[in-house]
Amino acid sequence: MSERESAALLKEQERVSTVVKVIDQKIKNLQKNTGTVRSDVIEIRKNFWEDVTVNMDEPDDIIETAASIKQQAELLSERERTHIHMDKNLKTLARLKYSPYFGRIDFLEEGEKQIDHVYLGIASLMDENDENFLIYDWRAPISSLYYDYSPGYAQYNIPEGTIEGEMTLKRQFIIRESDIKAMFDTGVTIGDEMLQEVLGNNASTQMKSIVATIQREQNEIIRNERSKILIVQGAAGSGKTSAALQRVAYLLYRYRDTLNAENIMLFSPNPLFNSYVSTVLPELGEENMQQSTFQEYLTERLGIAYDVEDPFSQMEFLLSEEGEETYQTRVEAIRFKASIEFKNIIDHYVSKLSNQGLIFRDLSFRGHIIISKKEISDYFYGLEKSYSIPNRIQLVKEWLLKELKRAVKRERSRSWVEEEIQFLEKEDYMEAFKKLQEKNHFSDNTFDDFEREQRLLAEMVVKERFKPLFARVKSLKFIDLTQLYLKLFKETEQPVNGLPTYWPEISQQTIDHIQHRLVPYEDATPLVYLQDLLEGRKSNTAIRHIFIDEAQDYTPFQFAFIQRLFPYSKMTMLGDFNQAIFSGATGSQTVLTDLDISNEEVETFVLTKTYRSTTEIVEFSSALIKGGEKIEPFNRRGKKPTLSHVDQTQLNGAILDSIKQYKLEGYQTIAVICRTEEESKALFEELKEAIPVHLIEKGTISYEKGINVIPSYLAKGIEFDAVILYDCTRYEKESERKLFYTVCTRAMHVLHMFATGEYSPLMACVPKDFYDVI
Repeated sequence: MSERESAALLKEQERVSTVVKVIDQKIKNLQKNTGTVRSDVIEIRKNFWEDVTVNMDEPDDIIETAASIKQQAELLSERERTHIHMDKNLKTLARLKYSPYFGRIDFLEEGEKQIDHVYLGIASLMDENDENFLIYDWRAPISSLYYDYSPGYAQYNIPEGTIEGEMTLKRQFIIRESDIKAMFDTGVTIGDEMLQEVLGNNASTQMKSIVATIQREQNEIIRNERSKILIVQGAAGSGKTSAALQRVAYLLYRYRDTLNAENIMLFSPNPLFNSYVSTVLPELGEENMQQSTFQEYLTERLGIAYDVEDPFSQMEFLLSEEGEETYQTRVEAIRFKASIEFKNIIDHYVSKLSNQGLIFRDLSFRGHIIISKKEISDYFYGLEKSYSIPNRIQLVKEWLLKELKRAVKRERSRSWVEEEIQFLEKEDYMEAFKKLQEKNHFSDNTFDDFEREQRLLAEMVVKERFKPLFARVKSLKFIDLTQLYLKLFKETEQPVNGLPTYWPEISQQTIDHIQHRLVPYEDATPLVYLQDLLEGRKSNTAIRHIFIDEAQDYTPFQFAFIQRLFPYSKMTMLGDFNQAIFSGATGSQTVLTDLDISNEEVETFVLTKTYRSTTEIVEFSSALIKGGEKIEPFNRRGKKPTLSHVDQTQLNGAILDSIKQYKLEGYQTIAVICRTEEESKALFEELKEAIPVHLIEKGTISYEKGINVIPSYLAKGIEFDAVILYDCTRYEKESERKLFYTVCTRAMHVLHMFATGEYSPLMACVPKDFYDVI
């Protein structure tokens, strides 16, 4: 290091120390104030009712009491909000103290004489007097200069317009525990030194914030405010998901007055992924957005009446049951039910139901039909035809509720009611007595108290028994959704335009499944869509931004359905054609291939540089897929992938030896990726006798450091230090090429493949010098 560089480093370290002192003082002040606010909250909670004026004697007194309670509750709520805000600030300051900032730019604004020294961190920090910025939040408009420009001419946008000028310096820091570990001046891209420092580390069980290493193309994605639909097509390990999470943080910062975490929804690929990304936003001082899998949404909508298959069980079928007679029919069904053509057939079907054909259920009570399905149908089709089906359904619901109330009155005098009154608990009698007292029905001069009490008890008994019927009507369960869906397959015949050759077989297979209350995954979205068309489910207007990860696994039908659910939301869709493992097994279209990207509301970004794996692993995995030569590895060298041929009886022992070797080499997250769930469970049962090991299943919500055994399709989106592929010979079919590529790209540092026969035929296109046979 030159004398000049040493002097610059010393000066920067002095500034870090000064900033840390300011942070320490702010922490002390906040802790003192937080303690006071916490005491206030405890005191208000403890004395809540003592400080409230309660008087219920006169109407005016009741109003005064309500106002007093409201005032006290608002005071408590305000103090609690203040405490939460202070606690959040304390956590942010603690993170800033550890690593105050990661970048510096010197910027001379056009027309100004003084250069601005801008330091960037995960949050803003003012000086002791709250007059000047010591640190700028990485999301601030001026911070975009750091990600988008090299020294020289630069500009950034603010709400009032564009600020132009000259960047005279761009510097990066690696600061740990308030100490500068490294410092270097750099050009337009984030310096390789910083990326090497971040990427060379071991994989974590949770995704890290990448604000210090955001690349220019990622910054464009993060700050994009133009597009209604933003598509990010990126190679494995290109930072799609990381950029998306930083985008959430940016949006929450940019629109902090009108947007909060509850207005943002992430559809993630599986519950494990939710845990994996759960710390990124809190690290940046933001709350996590709403997170759900699409499967969870469908299951919640269809309720406990149906056993809804998940996409992983569907995948297991496709990987394991090729020899079954019904296999090809199921493949064709999955392909067709994913399409917009099938959605159009449902739309046409529902338009015909407007005039005839809706199927209803009888409403029965104690084994007797009190309102028949024919009566309901007659009432529905007797309504004005110009009304939409959902509007007519609402009118039917209101009519049914009135009819049920009449039925309640009729039932009160039945003999079964008197019998049930005899078996009521003492508490029920006391409740009836109390209600009569409240209505002043008991007095010294009445002789019919007993009759009044009996009538009230009868009403209570009947209403309780009718509760399930009222609930069914309110939730529109008088519509026979199952039979209506099956009717579509019974009555729709070829040659309807767009129906596949296998339609008769698909129809019969669908009917067989659903009559047994099993909803195949490919039927779940169409079934909920049909329900929405009939019931008129209201769209969700609270959600303003939708993020869809692994978007390549969403079908065109599913995407159209999501657009209908959230019509006012902007969307960010993240995916990789080459990892379309669910559609890849059937050849069906995905939303990424079907979406009209010429639409002016749609903008697409393509990320071709991958940062996860070593150059050697990227070269090997890229050779597996068409167009892989476009994928550009980050320059981090390592070992070539390796392949071992072993006998089936020796496979598990060889895997155990490899795991032990990788642990000795210091790798903290090691994954043995099996092709199917069955393979994973069998291997886990054997390995757990010898070493500590975790089995990751479709219901797993978090994974630990150490050794994990995982089925291929659950490994998507996650990275490991070392990956061992269990018997790559099993990846034989062309339809599994993307699955094979996906599992290979999970490895950061080491990829080893075992084969019990010849190597996978899918490797035939990989140059022999891209891997070593050992």
